[in-house]
Amino acid sequence: MVLLPVNFPKFAATRMGRIIAIDYGTKRTGLAVTDETQTFAFGLTTLATHELSNYLRTYVAEHVIEGFVIGEPKTMANGPTNATVHVELFVKQLGKIFPGLPLYRMDERFTSKMASQSIIDSGIKKMGRRNKSMVDMVSATIILQSWIEKKNFK
Repeated sequence: MVLLPVNFPKFAATRMGRIIAIDYGTKRTGLAVTDETQTFAFGLTTLATHELSNYLRTYVAEHVIEGFVIGEPKTMANGPTNATVHVELFVKQLGKIFPGLPLYRMDERFTSKMASQSIIDSGIKKMGRRNKSMVDMVSATIILQSWIEKKNFK
């Protein structure tokens, strides 16, 4: 029998830190986050890439985070793209800022197309679908949900 303090939440044993997904872009970056059980992915925000490091520092200071999933751009032949060098530089920077947190990679091929289709399917009007910030956030959510599914079915 385990004795817990009176104020210890009953669900605390099943709680974990959240995982943040990053759909990195040179202008804008989409972010998504898991729930505390790392079961579901939710869109978090899209922000200007130059604001990303400060945003992540603040978010990590306010929440329990267990790691990051970074979208990895690849060509159809599984090679690097023009964006790969920018993502690699960002990953090195992220590792220096948060040296104790693991960084996972997830193939991001087709996520923008999937995000655009998901936005269309949701019934958002044409003007709203042109919002590239929404596409970036939904792409990050797709990357994260794919990572969750891959992790759970290993």
